[in-house]
Amino acid sequence: MRQPCVLLKYGELALKGRNKHRFEDRLVHNVRRAMEGVGGPVRIRRRRGVLVLTLPERPDLEAQAGPLGDPLQAAVVARAREIIGVSVVQPGLRVDKTPEDAAAAALDLARAAVPDRVPAGFAVRPRRRSKDFPLTSEQLGAHVGAAVYTELGWPVDLTRPEVEITVEVDQREIFVTAERIKGLGGLPVGCSGRALALLSGGYDSPVAAHRAMRRGLSVDFVHFTGAPLTGPSSAYKAYALARRLARFEGGARLWLIPLGKAQKALATAGAGSLQVVAQRRLMMRTASELARRHGAEALITGDSLGQVSSQTLANLATVEEAATLPLLRPLLAWDKEEIMAEAARLGTAEISKLADEDCCSLLMPPSVATRTTPGQLAKLEHRLGEMAETVDNLLAGARLLPVEPGWEDTPEPRPLRAAS
Repeated sequence: MRQPCVLLKYGELALKGRNKHRFEDRLVHNVRRAMEGVGGPVRIRRRRGVLVLTLPERPDLEAQAGPLGDPLQAAVVARAREIIGVSVVQPGLRVDKTPEDAAAAALDLARAAVPDRVPAGFAVRPRRRSKDFPLTSEQLGAHVGAAVYTELGWPVDLTRPEVEITVEVDQREIFVTAERIKGLGGLPVGCSGRALALLSGGYDSPVAAHRAMRRGLSVDFVHFTGAPLTGPSSAYKAYALARRLARFEGGARLWLIPLGKAQKALATAGAGSLQVVAQRRLMMRTASELARRHGAEALITGDSLGQVSSQTLANLATVEEAATLPLLRPLLAWDKEEIMAEAARLGTAEISKLADEDCCSLLMPPSVATRTTPGQLAKLEHRLGEMAETVDNLLAGARLLPVEPGWEDTPEPRPLRAAS
């Protein structure tokens, strides 16, 4: 037996107690969904503290191109890196349960890891989940290490090895790996409920949505456009962002709601410096009702305290008063540099920097009030008439777009030497 595999190690999930199985079930569901359409059959097996993804056997594996000779394995690794709940991703080989097969696999993986030079040092990290193996962990490590040292002449470095080979003995097989790739960690998406994220075209809201996903929330999106006063560019941008974020949860829903007429009505009613806060309150009311109708239990925004004039403490409180569901602000204490760095890491920054016609900048007053109260806004809103009717009219114009994850631009996996 010589079978490509990918080991998915748990992070925070491993610390759960009696209900751990519920989190594991959700993770398995998410992994299965992420592997749909990957390009070949992938079997998911549960082991203690690890999920094993096995691929079709490849007897000619070492003769093929690529780090491990299997493009399907590379595609599986790329997707596994973006599954929330997975702490470490380890591509490798599944072989028969013998010391000789483990040593042969270790040699092939070592050659692939450093194909054209002698590394500064290597180490073998053995582990036995099955104690009926004839060798102890130390003996197995010594056997595999001796094969690599004898065949390749590599120096041993058990403290800070450049190449680290893991040999994990299980009930029926041995898993051998020589690469550790950092996963996203967190809790599996879906184990904490469902929320609705207000998705703008900027850097903040996509990062906030992702942070919520890492706490186990399934996230749908709503984007308010300036239509009919603006073109469709912001809607295209919101869809691209939602598609990128859908990779972390396997799919999502995006609602597009034209806000232009309501914004103009607020301006006509004399909103003045209250315009921005007033339209944000209207977004909160509308998003709360949309979430209620579709089973979401909270709202998510990309607010960062003091980042812009509409995000002062007083204005945040005034806006939140209009929401009828809990309002989550994962980025409240983040600064812009931190947010942009995270957006770059997630792959949303390149989309966010594209030009569009943002509804938030539509009818922008010369100055924005920084210390508003709910009472001030209530007077303005009263001039518009019944707010429930306004919300219903906005939702009547909403357009629903199912969002499937886009995998075609998946970056190459990066090795992580310090993962544990």
